[in-house]
Amino acid sequence: MKGAYLASSSTLFFTTIKCQALPFLSITYSLLCEKSKDKMSYSSSSKFPLLMPLMVACLIMAASGSNFHNDFDITWGDGRGKIVNNGEVLTLSLDKQSGSGFQSKNEYLFGKIDMQLKLVPGNSAGTVTAYYLSSKGTTWDEIDFEFLGNLSGDPYILHTNVFSQGKGNREQQFYLWFDPTTDFHTYSILWNPQRIIFSVDDTPIREFKNMESIGVPFPKNQPMRIYSSLWNADDWATRGGLVKTDWTQAPFTASYRNFSADACVWSNGASSCKSNAPSSSTSTNNAWFSQEMDSAKQQRLQWVQQNYMIYNYCTDAKRFPQGLPSECKMS
Repeated sequence: MKGAYLASSSTLFFTTIKCQALPFLSITYSLLCEKSKDKMSYSSSSKFPLLMPLMVACLIMAASGSNFHNDFDITWGDGRGKIVNNGEVLTLSLDKQSGSGFQSKNEYLFGKIDMQLKLVPGNSAGTVTAYYLSSKGTTWDEIDFEFLGNLSGDPYILHTNVFSQGKGNREQQFYLWFDPTTDFHTYSILWNPQRIIFSVDDTPIREFKNMESIGVPFPKNQPMRIYSSLWNADDWATRGGLVKTDWTQAPFTASYRNFSADACVWSNGASSCKSNAPSSSTSTNNAWFSQEMDSAKQQRLQWVQQNYMIYNYCTDAKRFPQGLPSECKMS
């Protein structure tokens, strides 16, 4: 934050306060106070109220820590993806000519990823808003949130999937217990060597455990980027493709804010976390690396799955006539 004016009863001068990491903020503030004492000769009690609003603003900016200009690139859409509000909000739009999408600048190998989304309102039938982690190649890993649009008044479907070594077919689908188009809600992926937990507003909706011991591949060796896109999928997205996109409602827009990644960044073939475990220098909260659900979270998970799950591949015997996947038998 530049251009802060500090005043005494007889003088006004221009200075600069930099909002960066909190330790830097405290150092900058102490230097300003010392300079004021030497040059201006007015008491700390008169300075502090003047600095307080600036300090509070800096603390808020440092706490949010999210700027889409720094963290993401808009990769397609010919101007339909936009970063606005000084980097605090990203929007994707879809019209009959094209959708749009973005990806993270960083790759991650394990982490806790949070993003707030506000989905396409009104008649969103035929549209899909995808938000996911993915690696590259023919044997890629992927962790998916996909939001399937619907007719006005009908609920969105939240579609989840996990790919490992190029194999997916692990879909679970949910209705949400709120309208995801009227406000922002937080969608989170916790990914550590033991499990993947999908959460909505800190309520877990799905857990995919590492079951390599019984031969089930688990995403653990391939770094992944964060991707999101808004696109037309009216050949399948709404009621199996029976309901088509109403282009008179275009452009369709989804909004994003408050991205957070407490994660191991992969760069030049190495992780920012020593031995694939986060260190205090790279993570402010290391609990996610070994986190599992406590009893309260497990109860919330059961509540969601009993009341809002509408499809589970682990109960679809017709789809797997040769037998359900191995991980389903362990659930």
